Amino acid sequence: MAEPFVRRTISLYRYFILENPQEFRDQLYKEWSALNCFGRIYIAREGINAQMSVPQEYFEAFLEGMKNHPIFENIPLKYAVEDNGKSFYKLSMKVKEKLVADGLDDDSFDVTNVGKHLEAKEFHDLVESGEHIVVDVRNHYESEIGHFKGAICPEADTFREELVLLTDLLKDKKDSKLLLYCTGGIRCEKASAYLKHHGFNDVNQLHGGIIDYAQNIKRLNIPSNFIGKNFVFDERMGESIDGQVISKCHQCGTACDVHLNCANELCHLLFIQCEACAAKFENCCCTECQKIKNSSDEEKQVIRQSMTPKFGNRSMYRKSFRLVKNSNFAASDSDQG
Repeated sequence: MAEPFVRRTISLYRYFILENPQEFRDQLYKEWSALNCFGRIYIAREGINAQMSVPQEYFEAFLEGMKNHPIFENIPLKYAVEDNGKSFYKLSMKVKEKLVADGLDDDSFDVTNVGKHLEAKEFHDLVESGEHIVVDVRNHYESEIGHFKGAICPEADTFREELVLLTDLLKDKKDSKLLLYCTGGIRCEKASAYLKHHGFNDVNQLHGGIIDYAQNIKRLNIPSNFIGKNFVFDERMGESIDGQVISKCHQCGTACDVHLNCANELCHLLFIQCEACAAKFENCCCTECQKIKNSSDEEKQVIRQSMTPKFGNRSMYRKSFRLVKNSNFAASDSDQG
């Protein structure tokens, strides 16, 4: 049911030592649920990472309430570029070991020794010059639909894999100026520290990430150096930055930048699918998944009990899917999946 009021989609993060993350989580949940806030919030001993939908009528109360917690002092809020109010539909707040599941041993390097923070205009000008190395530290499915001009976009499924690939890829560029960016800035904090630990001397990062860049470029009325759509981790799946569509449907090759998860619950692969293929394959990534989706509950149970690596290991499946996709699998239905 449509709500009779407007919501604002925001994101925020801060690394901050919390002595009792669970207690902080419970207090925040009480406060934010009372304001009818929705969102996905992760809290750890190292701080908070939140993407939220806040009712406009309670927005001032939300900001006032934040003043009661030291972690939020002068914390920058990032506002959605395209905000239709349909970003989240419930409030999920979890205590995690880490704010970002990076697979890194934080004790092996100084996580506070981060790169130089660059504001949007300065980052824009450096990218515009074409003289420096622009690095996307997001996953491949994010950069596929949008990225900065000339950026290095590794084919990585995880943040940890991304950093290993970049360290090797740039091993001969340790004295070059690196310009790192991500969605909202949080992954750059860890990535820049990791790269500095591995001997890179001139590491810079976009403060506030793509979200803040898009807002500032729009305000300054400057043509964007980010092309395509910014992937976001909410129901919208993405927000267009410059109106361009730079990616293609994984099944027919038509220009498309709409992500969805495979309707086969045993697969649930995140992929790009156009409207025509969505109708043809019933929101499934391949004919095999379409058959499974339409099978009986008994047949699905048999499949579930004898799951192959394809359906038992999503990461492995995604990698095989990309390999097939990159071999132009769309030309034949029988090659899909």
